[in-house]
Amino acid sequence: LWKNQREKLLQASEEVYKALSAEAKESYADALPDESAVHRAFAELYQSYDEVYGGFGNAPKFPIPHNIMFLLRYYRRTKNPKALEMALNTLKKMRLGGIWDHVGFGFHRYSTDRRWLLPHFEKMLYDNALLMMAYTEAYQVTGDDFFARTVEEIARYLTRDMMTQEGAFMSAEDADSEGEEGRFYIWSLEELEEILSEEELKLAAEVFNLEKESNFYEEATRKKIGKNVLYIGRDLEEIAKELGLDEGELRQRLEEIRVKLFKAREKRVRPLRDDKVLTDWNGLAVGAFAKAGVALGREDFVDTARRCANFLLEKMVTEEGNLLHRYKDGSAEIPAFLEDYAYLIWGLTELYFATFEGEYLKRAFELTQRALELFWDEENLGFFQTSPLHETVLVRKKEIYDGALPSGNSVMAYNLVRLGRLLSRRDLEEKSRLTLSGFSQVLKSFPSAHTFSMIALDLLLEGTFELVAVPKGEEASEKLKSLQTRFLPEGLFALKEAALEELSDFLRNISPLNGKPTYYLCRNFVCERPTTDWKEIERSLIPDEGGTPS
Repeated sequence: LWKNQREKLLQASEEVYKALSAEAKESYADALPDESAVHRAFAELYQSYDEVYGGFGNAPKFPIPHNIMFLLRYYRRTKNPKALEMALNTLKKMRLGGIWDHVGFGFHRYSTDRRWLLPHFEKMLYDNALLMMAYTEAYQVTGDDFFARTVEEIARYLTRDMMTQEGAFMSAEDADSEGEEGRFYIWSLEELEEILSEEELKLAAEVFNLEKESNFYEEATRKKIGKNVLYIGRDLEEIAKELGLDEGELRQRLEEIRVKLFKAREKRVRPLRDDKVLTDWNGLAVGAFAKAGVALGREDFVDTARRCANFLLEKMVTEEGNLLHRYKDGSAEIPAFLEDYAYLIWGLTELYFATFEGEYLKRAFELTQRALELFWDEENLGFFQTSPLHETVLVRKKEIYDGALPSGNSVMAYNLVRLGRLLSRRDLEEKSRLTLSGFSQVLKSFPSAHTFSMIALDLLLEGTFELVAVPKGEEASEKLKSLQTRFLPEGLFALKEAALEELSDFLRNISPLNGKPTYYLCRNFVCERPTTDWKEIERSLIPDEGGTPS
């Protein structure tokens, strides 16, 4: 029965694809980049990689989390150890550098120097949400608590300082306070002497590289100004050995210092916060908290993602089902842009994987359909940035470049292939292929500038697996969540339930065997024999480790 239903579904979705314009199909056939673009993206990143301090290029240095996410996926596909080293070293050096707020947590916007020492002190929601995803994935790959702690500390910063009473997140914190950039974050030795004991100050000076004149040069004047940015620069394990301390003891003493500094800093005039709520950046936050929650076993993170998503779905959607871009002072306005749809669909999909509450996947699907109606360019493929709901412009812009943020087109390509595979909808997957085909020349010419597109392309070329459980229940839900503690970026998970059956013939027609929880494992629209044996699923998905997730 399940094979017959699968074939019917594929036949129906093929009819949708046949309805595409001849020009679109011809463009798709000729233009979709092949796997050489993915390999070139890695080669270009390797060429610009800073072996000493991590990151890419010279000053100024931006985090660019999707570069890290691409490298981790490239490592999974190819087992190239250099890709993993580049990703992990960059994440470690950023976390140990001055771009990280060692007192209140969270990342500043970028580093003005090669060493990640002196930041531009502004803090952005989107940076911290995307970095939360990247550090979560690094933890999934390595199991290293260093990355898990960083995720938890980013979450602590965002929920403490950036969350509104309604559960959404504000956009940014300024770099300046009292007319001076970084004033809130930097310290003179005299200030520290008043806050810390002599022993604590000695340890802080050793660990955080404090100097009397300053440990950095002021960017504009190139002079030292008598203040210090806290940065570590090397592994605490190494520092602990030099000081003759146990690493755990060192961490405890540094935490006591941090708490004292945090309390003192809270008495300062803090930078202004941009308190508007943006749908796109909050969509990233939904995805970050959901992904981290299921990977780290933090149900409170999942609850945070759920609360934020519920706010967006309640406050930022019109009666017609259209998204709005901005919420401020109790009012939502401005028709949404492509990124609003793309990032929120991404976030809702991650939230579904963390909760298996079908309404979130259903809303992701509905927003995808709306995005196709409002932004799709049938003539030249891909998505416009604006919709007919915006003011008329002479030229509707399309963007594929993945800069500080991944482009709306690359994220939509990613969303479409994942939803297409998960719901057995070839029509959605073909739109993903056509999206990347529409930008094929630029993707082929400079793939490392389009790393999120490469992530989507990798799923299209190398494939996914889809694991669906029936019936819905706590046992099946926990089994699927257990796999998500591992780094399985090609994995797509679902539970059969009424809320989703209208979206997928496959989900509607599968059933349990002998009344037991049954698992349907599919790869690229082809399913294996359904089984009630969870160990069989583990052996199939994790063959190198005996099939037992940690």
